[in-house]
Amino acid sequence: MEMARAERGDLAAFLATLSPEQWTAPSLCAGWTVKDVVAHMISYEELHVLGLIKRFAKGRVVHANQVGVDEFSSLTPQQLLEFLNNHLHPRGLTAGFGGMIALVDGTIHHQDIRRPLGQPRTIPADRLQRVLQLVPGNPRLGAGRRIRGLHLHATDVNWTHGSGGPEVIGTGEALLLAMTGRRSVVDELSGAGVPVLAGRL
Repeated sequence: MEMARAERGDLAAFLATLSPEQWTAPSLCAGWTVKDVVAHMISYEELHVLGLIKRFAKGRVVHANQVGVDEFSSLTPQQLLEFLNNHLHPRGLTAGFGGMIALVDGTIHHQDIRRPLGQPRTIPADRLQRVLQLVPGNPRLGAGRRIRGLHLHATDVNWTHGSGGPEVIGTGEALLLAMTGRRSVVDELSGAGVPVLAGRL
């Protein structure tokens, strides 16, 4: 939970520096702008069980995230940033599993925003290592099927996954984004397993 709050604080500080044009720029999430990604991240904060059920029903489960983005679409970037600053400590669904949901989503989506804007950062090593440990076993992210039978090795943090098979080598950030379906990082990876992974993205 402390890591999730710190990640949100870092993201909020970064978002405060963006121009109106940058808020409307594409993110790594297909079809979503920077503004859309921020709306998605905060859209579950104040939903209770009934609200979650209604959203999943409206979105027929698979489109529930888009429903949340649409519900927050009328807010300005400044209003979204204010909402985020008022919810640095995760609540609702994102507080699940001790803040794990907020930490994982926050870390991934922070990079989804920064990379297309050409404003990279170094993810704090303790957060990156924790998220890398959590992602492979998270069924909703689809990482397990993408990396099945592969051996992943991070070059900048102490993390590996898989006991055998073709190797995929790269920074922890690149491996994280590849595991979660971001095709744009494939060129940052090396090893015999890269073609296999790329074919699953």
